[in-house]
Amino acid sequence: MKSNSMYFDIATRDRVAFIQSCWHRDIVDRLRDSFLDEFAKLDGRQVDVFEVPGAFEIPLKAQFLANSGKYAAVVAAGLVVDGGIYRHEFVASAVIDGLMNTQLATHTPIFSAVLTPHDFISDGQPEFFAEHFVSKGIESAQACASTLAEYSREPVALVG
Repeated sequence: MKSNSMYFDIATRDRVAFIQSCWHRDIVDRLRDSFLDEFAKLDGRQVDVFEVPGAFEIPLKAQFLANSGKYAAVVAAGLVVDGGIYRHEFVASAVIDGLMNTQLATHTPIFSAVLTPHDFISDGQPEFFAEHFVSKGIESAQACASTLAEYSREPVALVG
């Protein structure tokens, strides 16, 4: 593969976008808050927070933000649960596929904290996931900061 003449330098972008779905807001807010706290310790970039109604809307918003050229990275957070009404696997797959396709098409790192538990409605599970989302927010912040630090070491050549 040969490198084209365009270089992608995300290190110069001073913002990160954080998109969250609003379904199960009480749980997803915990992920957002722990992400913001941890990321502030690791990286000086400003984080702009965006909301969408549900997880299904996240990939389009991610694509819009990644195409804007303003953001060094996009982080997506949501909770897709099996409520017994529809096949939640289809929604989860569409979201993850959409995020990956956006990342590859825009050359912007995208981090998924869109989780799909096998069992959300049993006794104790909502409480478990409320705590679990705190740790996922921290892990997402660390992954994002680490990736951006790696990209800042040298320009990334786009392959075309």
